[in-house]
Amino acid sequence: MSTALNLINLSLEYPDGTSTLKALDAVNLSVRTGEFLSLVGPSGSGKSSLLAVAATLVKPTAGMVIIDGQDVSSLSETEHTTLRRDKVGIIFQQPNLLPALTAVEQLLIREHLRGKRVRNEREKAAELLNVVGLSGAANKRPHQLSGGQRQRVNIARALMGSPTILLVDEPTAALDHERSELIVRLLRQVTDEFRTATVMVTHDTEFLPLTDAVATMRDGRISRALVPSALPN
Repeated sequence: MSTALNLINLSLEYPDGTSTLKALDAVNLSVRTGEFLSLVGPSGSGKSSLLAVAATLVKPTAGMVIIDGQDVSSLSETEHTTLRRDKVGIIFQQPNLLPALTAVEQLLIREHLRGKRVRNEREKAAELLNVVGLSGAANKRPHQLSGGQRQRVNIARALMGSPTILLVDEPTAALDHERSELIVRLLRQVTDEFRTATVMVTHDTEFLPLTDAVATMRDGRISRALVPSALPN
């Protein structure tokens, strides 16, 4: 398998009064095509900062972000936007669905904003809703969907652009245990089916065995990376 996401010696610093806060400190991480990696660690350890840099939403202070073999450091803002549109799927903790749109329209509006003919993308949107188990809810609006169903729409929306990497920030934070497990199993499924390099920030350690690898962050550093079978009981 090829490496889809490669973070090399990443550092990210913010001004903090008279000092500097180091959110990321010489982070190195690689995720291969079709690999599902969990990123765990205490609050404030740098997990969300790492996702933001990997998504090219935040520019690192130092180091390299390589997506699908391309070093993104020299890209213009317009080129970054194009790269995110074509290569990166982002699933936020809150689905942030538009209240007036149906489930299928949530997917189609993304393609409309990309300048594509919505009519040509409707079949793909319907297929993705079927993949995430929502074929019967295509015409329902967010208030008619459960929390787990809204998160499934969120996942389908992120897949509309056929991304190379899928970055997921606490997808189960607002869900109960049963719905949380369904969402993580769904992410496992789409990683395998769509061959994305998936990075999931999570606090739900009981679902780590569903992933291929686990990286632990502390104080802005990757402190260790393990396969789930090597996790302590």
